[in-house]
Amino acid sequence: MFNLCKSYRYQSSGYYVSLLAEARGHKPLPKVGAIEDLRSRNLTRYLTENLDALIQRQLGSLTSDDFELGIYFGRNIASRYDPLSHQLFTLMQTPLLRARFERCRNRWALGSIRSIAASDIPSGHREFMVRVATDYFMGGTRRMKKPPLPRFDLGILHEPNNPEPPSNEKAMQKFKRAAEELGMRVQFITRAEIGRLAEFDALFIRDTTFVNHYTYRFSRRAFAKGLVVIDEPDSILKCNNKVYLAELLAQHNIRTPKTLLVHRKNISQVVRDLGLPCILKQPDSSFSRGVIKVETETELLSRIPGLLAKSALIIAQEWLPTEFDWRVGILDRKVLFVARYCFPAGHWQIIKRDEQQHKLNEGATQAIPVNQAPEEVVWIALTSANLIGDGFYGVDIKQIDNRCYVIEVNDNPNVDAGNEDAVAKDTLYREVMSTFLKRIEARKQGGLSKVDDGSGRADRGFCRVATADQAEADHFKKMLMTEIFTVIRA
Repeated sequence: MFNLCKSYRYQSSGYYVSLLAEARGHKPLPKVGAIEDLRSRNLTRYLTENLDALIQRQLGSLTSDDFELGIYFGRNIASRYDPLSHQLFTLMQTPLLRARFERCRNRWALGSIRSIAASDIPSGHREFMVRVATDYFMGGTRRMKKPPLPRFDLGILHEPNNPEPPSNEKAMQKFKRAAEELGMRVQFITRAEIGRLAEFDALFIRDTTFVNHYTYRFSRRAFAKGLVVIDEPDSILKCNNKVYLAELLAQHNIRTPKTLLVHRKNISQVVRDLGLPCILKQPDSSFSRGVIKVETETELLSRIPGLLAKSALIIAQEWLPTEFDWRVGILDRKVLFVARYCFPAGHWQIIKRDEQQHKLNEGATQAIPVNQAPEEVVWIALTSANLIGDGFYGVDIKQIDNRCYVIEVNDNPNVDAGNEDAVAKDTLYREVMSTFLKRIEARKQGGLSKVDDGSGRADRGFCRVATADQAEADHFKKMLMTEIFTVIRA
């Protein structure tokens, strides 16, 4: 039953038409619930948050600062706006709608959305409205389903002002959309919102991670509170220190470039053991920062003291010239993507920087199907990442003939729309969010649940349910006590 009354206001005729239809077992459009949704003060905010990427994409080319969209059974007279019209119709389940959008600071937002009567339709739109209504009726009384209520809450930590984030804006929205399709509510949070961690079931870090950094504090605190965290603090600790990685890979006989741990007493061994040119690395280097290629012994001796002033140990490696590096993205001990990271013309790194470490140029990223990647590349990447854990890793590999050399294992790897996802497309984002969902569900079943403070809100903390894994329980207690003492000291 289609309710096309002039008004749906509370206790009006239009309101009672839908109310009584539902009472008699009919399926009115709109339902009373949809009518109430249209009255909600939080509706526009909810719709803007959940449809933001689509809104920006659909309205981005407009030059005005306001725009009205007439929605007739999920259609607009300008077919290019049909995707947005359909989404709003699906959410609101109301035949005739008018949405008003406003632009502020170069971003569009939904200002208001309301039902309209047939008499409110502009004369130039009426013939179109009759046609789409007829098409809709002839297609049967399709039942419009509202999206399911979110089961879990996911916080995505990012830094809006990071000039080189691990995911660009388009990729961030793809992560958000994939999570929502799986029934998770997503909120982007920043470093100032560490006090909100108890609101979430999981934390996804999408800012460049370091140990002596707010990202590590977020990861550690979230882990201590029982959230599913990618990446968890142990992975950040291990991947961010190349001294640890060098020792770990050597202990497990993973092929790497010839490597020397350099300190003040063995500087003379560098040239003898590695030759020239060679590579010097700070233990916490990333994105081509803190990585230096030295051509002569004089340059080597002038560079090392500055690096050792920051760290008691640094890494020196032989230089292996290649046209590109392999990057293998791994999550939950499975390969997500394989890509070639090419070097800018005339440079030896993926990113070319000036002396102040400002990015000048970046090489191309060429994703390839996983089944077309060399077996040795995939095998050595998985073997190396599994030594760290089951988190989200990017393994960098050089290949010379048929021999592969692991350069490093990175936590929190890059995923940019148009680069790493060029082959897998949206499947990559669904895989990441499916891992979150699987781990949240396992956590809920096997141990961690939110504490109810008696107010009906379970957001004050977490409790541990009995588990068979005593080692895990002990580890959790240790992390929790560390967190408590950290808070006390602060």
